[in-house]
Amino acid sequence: MSERKASLERKSRETEIAAEVNVDGKGQSSIKTQIGLLDHMLELFAFHGFFDLDLKVNKADLEIDIHHTNEDIGIVLGKLFRKALDEMRGIKRFGVGFSPMESTLGRTVLDISGRSYFSLECPDMNSIKDQENYSMKYLEHFLESFANGLGATLNVKIEHPDEDLHTNVETVFKSLGQALDQATQVDPRREGEVPSTKGIID
Repeated sequence: MSERKASLERKSRETEIAAEVNVDGKGQSSIKTQIGLLDHMLELFAFHGFFDLDLKVNKADLEIDIHHTNEDIGIVLGKLFRKALDEMRGIKRFGVGFSPMESTLGRTVLDISGRSYFSLECPDMNSIKDQENYSMKYLEHFLESFANGLGATLNVKIEHPDEDLHTNVETVFKSLGQALDQATQVDPRREGEVPSTKGIID
């Protein structure tokens, strides 16, 4: 199997982002997004997904807010994995991940189908206070951008959410790493074949 690696640069009037990934890595990362909490979460995502990930935001409009930067990082990350997976040959395509932290449970279910869709289910989400310059709305925007960039159906659920935003977000990024690791693994029973009855994922 050829190496599943990719690099990507995205420049807009608001942000400039450069990233590299090795899908078949060891979970090593170098993350510099200029958003502290997101740095930590992407390190967890890479570690638990066994992805070698370098991502750096070279330009951001954080003097306004983190909205564009957060969203654009999601776009870049999704497109980066899509590029590395190329025609998706041999991958399992579906993945699921669970991450508990005390009573809170994050669950991510993923299908790299070529059709983007995102949903987040979290009881009383609006009662979770912003923390560390981040919010549940920013989490939603990031994940939706990631799903759109990758071309995936992404369903995320947080059960028994904690009042601490950090805990909730952490369960999501850990479970997302697990789910994407599972979905991108090559099944020897289908090696070299596109995992779709249509014969193509686009």
